[in-house]
Amino acid sequence: MSSELDTVFAALADPTRRAILTMLLEDDMAVTDVADPFEMSLAAISKHLTILSRAGLIAQEKRGRVKWCKLEPDAMRDASVWMQGFGQFEPVDMDGLERFLESELADRLETINRAPET
Repeated sequence: MSSELDTVFAALADPTRRAILTMLLEDDMAVTDVADPFEMSLAAISKHLTILSRAGLIAQEKRGRVKWCKLEPDAMRDASVWMQGFGQFEPVDMDGLERFLESELADRLETINRAPET
């Protein structure tokens, strides 16, 4: 279990990957749609998606010619249980977490949309 937790926490350590997870809260997304708001190459986004997939945080599947990403929220359950074991953390309010992530996504997208075109 320790190596699985390490993989999940390592995946969550990157802000781009956290933003991707937030985006996937809404619905499944094509890889190209995931990449759209970021100022990085499709190859770079694909690397982030591979890390999230290896951590079990997302699933990827091919539908026709398009590769889709889907959030796997149960993958965070072990991390949540581990943190609760310290007794300093309240049980994770998944509805509250979803609201927080949706708010973060809205803020991030607003920032991206306000950025001047280069």
